[in-house]
Amino acid sequence: MFIEVYLLVQVALIPVFIREFQLSLIQASLVATVPSLLGLFLNIPSGFLADRFNTKHLLFVSLVVEGLSAFLVSRTNDFWTLVLGVSVMRISSPIYHVSGLSHFSRFAKHEQMSKSMGFHMALGSVGQAIGSVSLAVFLLTLGWRWTYLFWSVPILAWGFMVLKSSEFENKGFERKETEKRGRRPKLSLLFSTGFLHFLAVLGIWQVGITAISTFMTTYLVKGIGFSQTTASILFGLGPFIGILGSLNGGYLGDRVGAKKTLSWSILGCAISLSILALVSHFYLLSFLYLLYAFFNHSVWSPTNIIVTDITPATDRGLSYSIYFFVEGLIAAFTPTLAAGVLQLSDLWYVFPFSIIFLITSLITLQFLKHT
Repeated sequence: MFIEVYLLVQVALIPVFIREFQLSLIQASLVATVPSLLGLFLNIPSGFLADRFNTKHLLFVSLVVEGLSAFLVSRTNDFWTLVLGVSVMRISSPIYHVSGLSHFSRFAKHEQMSKSMGFHMALGSVGQAIGSVSLAVFLLTLGWRWTYLFWSVPILAWGFMVLKSSEFENKGFERKETEKRGRRPKLSLLFSTGFLHFLAVLGIWQVGITAISTFMTTYLVKGIGFSQTTASILFGLGPFIGILGSLNGGYLGDRVGAKKTLSWSILGCAISLSILALVSHFYLLSFLYLLYAFFNHSVWSPTNIIVTDITPATDRGLSYSIYFFVEGLIAAFTPTLAAGVLQLSDLWYVFPFSIIFLITSLITLQFLKHT
């Protein structure tokens, strides 16, 4: 939950950064691009760390880095210091996701995996939601910097609580891993045809959702005419609906399988965005955006289940790090790519841009051999 608090805050603030620091759209997109690049380069090292070191120590590091960098951002009055702060903050994400999900996938019972993953993703949605809503509150009162300062305190406190916890220990597995640390990963198993195919699906899909998430508030403010506060509130409601979407993804995955759940979720995203692009009425637009958020968050549980199913358990950390590397690679370059396209056309074209990639990923997914 805490790791996800700032996930949507940076992109929701892009219109504010443009105004306060006198930036172009491409300059402002660096707030999303530079942190993504840093996170990208840390994904593979995080995988090796997750397979070799204690989970709670890695989780402690991720929370401390996030809390301290958030405090730095809250004190900045310079754009490049802001970029530095949110970039350092991004270090926490690969450390947490790779080590946390690896730990989870190894010890959760297989028959409960889908529902448990859905609940796990729902808590991530809670973090995104409270971060976005608190941003809207602080924009109306003390200013956006207080969003970073406010959450830095409980994040740091939780880091020390994790360090003292005994919940992240499993001695049997640790002994087994100690015996195997000298061996090299079986890359032929790790880079199977199925895993490479799935990475292609994820990469194409990531282009679509990254473009929308980066420029949605900018479109609402500059394209539709919403106030920054209204756009932030609507953007913040997305993760609240995402809580239901995450639980839905876990439930459906248990009932019909991960692949079908992922297919239906991507299709739901594409349809809701297609209709959203054609409307401007506040209530209808809000409903369609929240419908998109529901389907978008339904994606995460089946995605992680498929990664777990098609990669070897002994190299799960490295498997997740490669998965997040691909995700980070796309997330790093998409905002600038999309900004270049939109500056040559219009903000509205973010919708067809994203929809094309979503549909392409859906078609590519159908050829994956997985139930």
